[in-house]
This record gives sequence, structure tokens and C-alpha cells, in this order.
Amino acid sequence: MDLKRKAEELAVVAAKRVRTEVANVNKGTSIVQSDVSRTSSLMSPIMLLEGHQGEIFTVEFHPEGQYLASAGFDRQIYIWNVYGECENISLMTGHTGAIMELHFSTDGNTLFTASTDNTLGMWDIETGIRVKKLKGHTSFVNSCHPARRGPQLVCSGSDDCSIKLWDPRKRGQGVTLNNTYQVTAVTFSDTAEQILSGGIDNDIKVWDLRKNALLYRLKGHGDTVTGLSLSPDGSYVLSNAMDNTVRIWDVRPFAAQERCVKILTGHQHNFEKNLLRCAWTSDGSKVSAGSADRFVYLWDTTSRRILYKLPGHNGSVNDVDFHPKEPIIMSGSSDKLVYVGEID
Repeated sequence: MDLKRKAEELAVVAAKRVRTEVANVNKGTSIVQSDVSRTSSLMSPIMLLEGHQGEIFTVEFHPEGQYLASAGFDRQIYIWNVYGECENISLMTGHTGAIMELHFSTDGNTLFTASTDNTLGMWDIETGIRVKKLKGHTSFVNSCHPARRGPQLVCSGSDDCSIKLWDPRKRGQGVTLNNTYQVTAVTFSDTAEQILSGGIDNDIKVWDLRKNALLYRLKGHGDTVTGLSLSPDGSYVLSNAMDNTVRIWDVRPFAAQERCVKILTGHQHNFEKNLLRCAWTSDGSKVSAGSADRFVYLWDTTSRRILYKLPGHNGSVNDVDFHPKEPIIMSGSSDKLVYVGEID
């Protein structure tokens, strides 16, 4: 009986060793931890995705959770499998400048990208081909975001001090909202009747798309807003800023005068001044933000406590995202690596 048990144990150890050796470029490396109780369907509690030739500025899970996308300084968009060995299954090229932000459409069929080549790209996921090149900005496009519902509208923010609203079904650009300063982050409200923008003037501005005018400002940050993320229920917006705070704001129509409801601290920005992004879990109970100190921070939105400070990266963590269906977090960094790991 003991011999049988010993043989089984050796087989398990051998299997783990084989899995850790499944590691080459454009394939995920399984970073195995022994005796860890598993909470997800990942092949290993932590997977390392290698292949990018430059800093990674943006990462996102596909709405279905089977795939993820990453992009950055090397101007290439990588699509990876989330499960198994996390193979790179698609590589899309076309931008002539760094890709600053990418987002999937709600149906998952399209990917939108913002680039320092002054354009936005619209990519067909199935074919891996850019189907639209949205031109109109006169400087770096720092941020873009598609609407959650309704027609496939996209908003973008640029160093040319403008926010643009695009309808890819029509020729030319749509509405242009003029800001006084460079715009570093944009997102839609839940109903896409408003655009929220952040920039180097430290304020978050809420624009009314029915009047194409500024509705109100969210004041509180003491430095450039680098990332904006709308909560899953659309009631709150999360902001990451160079004042080393992450804030949660109430953006419901009839909210109280003081809309800043939570201030979260711990993460850091530094001299690199990267546009560090932020994200919510699908149930809104946790948030995460990019940090220049190489750690991935997770906060509990109720208690404002840091739940995790995850090590591993050797460069600034520029973007984070949560899996839509499982307790998995992903981070993309200036060290050219993507980590995908499970959390409790």
C-alpha cells in the first residue's frame, strides 16, 4: 500500500515538473506552488505570459473569459488563451505608434485601440484584421473606451486637449469636446449619455452628450488622473491618479454634493509618469490599480483595506484587469510580462 502511495506521489511531482517546463516565448509559463488549494480553472495558480518586445501598457480579458489581449510599446496586439498553457493565438499589427489602451466591445467581436500614432484602431477578433482606422486627433491618443450598450460608439481622449465621440458605422469623426488640458483617461457612463474624462488638470469631468457640454466636475485629486473605470452597476467610477490615491466617486444622477465616497492608498506613481490604469471585480467588491512600485494592489471597496499586494513584476505595473467569471487577476508591466493569477 505504501509503495502504491509513493508511486502516486512521485507521479504527481513528475507531472508538476513537466508543467513547469512547458515554457517558451509566446506561451504561458506555469509558476507552480505546491499544496495550494485552487480557486480557478487556470492550469497553475500563477501563469506568466512572455512574448512582448516592449513595455506593456494595456491588458484586458475578453467578455467571455476565454481569451485576453495585451499591447504596448512594441505596437503589437497579442491575443492569448486564458486556460491551458496560455498560448498566444493571434498577433495583430498595424499601428505605427505605441498602443496606450485597448478594450473589447461588449459582444467581444471587436477590439478598440488607442495609439500614439494619433489614431484609433477597430479590429475584428475573428480574422485579426483592422477593419477601421479612426483619424481626427492631432496628437497622441491616450485612452479609448466603447459604450457598454446600444450602438457601437467609442470615445477617445488625446494630448490634443480634445475628447472625441466616434460612431464607426458613419464616415468621419463625430462630436468633439474641447478640454483646456491634455486628456489622459476616458470612459462612458452606463447609458452612454455621458463621457467621463480625466487629464493633467487633476479634475474628472462629466460631459453631457445630449448637449455636448460639460455637466459637472469631480474635484479632489491633487495630480494627473491616469485611469478611469466604471463600476459594473454603472453607479460609481474608479480613478487612479499621480497623487498616489485611488478614488471611488458616485456618478448617479442625483447623488449628494460630495461625490467622492472612498479614498484608497498604498500604491505609487513615480518619475516615469506612466498612465497607470485601474479595474473593478465583476461584483464590485474589490478594485485594483496599476502601481510604479512593481506590486499589484487589491483593495476591498467596503473596508478600503489592502487585501493583496502581489509581487512578481520587475517594472511598473501599468494595467490590471479582473476575469469576468472567475477569481483571477491579470497585470501588464513595463517588464514586458503579463501575469495571470488566481485570488481567493
